[in-house]
Amino acid sequence: MYNGKYAAAVITAGGTGTRMGAPVPKQFLYVGGKTILQRTAERFSGQGVFDRIVVTLPEAQLEEGRDILNGAGIPADVLAGGKSRQDSVWNALRHLQGSGFPEDGLVLVQDGVRPYTEDSTIEDVLRKTEKFGAAIAAIPSVSTVRHITDGTLDRSKLYSVQTPQGFRFSLLVRAFEAAARDGFLGTDEAGLVERVGVLPEIAAGTPSNIKITTPEDLQKMSGEIRIGTGFDVHRLVEGRKLILGGVEIPYEKGLLGHSDADVLVHALMDAMLGAAALGDIGKLFPDSDPAYAGADSMKLLARVTEVLAEHGFRLGNADMTVICQRPKLAAHIPEMRSRIAVVIGVPEERISVKATTTEKLGFTGSGEGIAAEAVCTIVG
Repeated sequence: MYNGKYAAAVITAGGTGTRMGAPVPKQFLYVGGKTILQRTAERFSGQGVFDRIVVTLPEAQLEEGRDILNGAGIPADVLAGGKSRQDSVWNALRHLQGSGFPEDGLVLVQDGVRPYTEDSTIEDVLRKTEKFGAAIAAIPSVSTVRHITDGTLDRSKLYSVQTPQGFRFSLLVRAFEAAARDGFLGTDEAGLVERVGVLPEIAAGTPSNIKITTPEDLQKMSGEIRIGTGFDVHRLVEGRKLILGGVEIPYEKGLLGHSDADVLVHALMDAMLGAAALGDIGKLFPDSDPAYAGADSMKLLARVTEVLAEHGFRLGNADMTVICQRPKLAAHIPEMRSRIAVVIGVPEERISVKATTTEKLGFTGSGEGIAAEAVCTIVG
């Protein structure tokens, strides 16, 4: 564990993320139930070695960012970013200057959308920055790189640069002052420091320490798997349609409920919401709300799918069982699977539906009602 000089982390999250094509800046997208911003900030607050954490955000998202960080118990100074990354970092450095940050302290600059930086990488950058004055996380190039005029480059001398990038505070301020004076706009802090004569040391990055820029990057980093279970039961009564798995089943009775009482879909929705720790359908669609009277449960399932996506999750697979004595359901199961898969947007082979009886025992065996249970995985 690093226990050296006074240290600060500057997390740059001032961009709007146009390449992501999302309705919100990419740092506010959810991955595994947390925003990318929170996950990135946690990597540094969890170290216990940073005396200051400064986060730059778009002006319009300052309040939202503060709420996210405060809610996660992350102490951070939240500032407005600039038109470029360089402007945002310069705002943060001047903030540190104004608050008395020591000149010989260390500053690590981190991309706000690089949420999977390993502890070992942060530690190595800190130690090498303390020793050499400047250090950057990087990994050896695994691809052959060809210069447009100079031909193939020596791969053994090439690295892919990541963040964090660490610097002695006085050095970084000097580099930014020189860039401002010369009207120079660089692509990262290392480039500015090199202009004033200091070549940063290489610290050990990792292949998983990617910067999330496109939807494909989000898919690469999806890996958290959660499991949820759901159970529901409804009474059989005359004068109601019997709807199971979005399919109308010919029968003299139907299920009683505030909505269409599709017990199978209700169990599935509870499993999905439970896996994401987002409550249950009673919380999302209260039966006290007349808007859901007679509601089509497949439309509610579509909304649950959207809610999970808003929190960075998608269905992995689902296994459901309908428990009833009558009617016989085997002939209807293929259509149930197909309809559920279409609504959720997954291949049909990820949806399993089974039917069983209780050998005429209990309320399902006597034909008083139908029950269903569901187990699902979600991926974040």
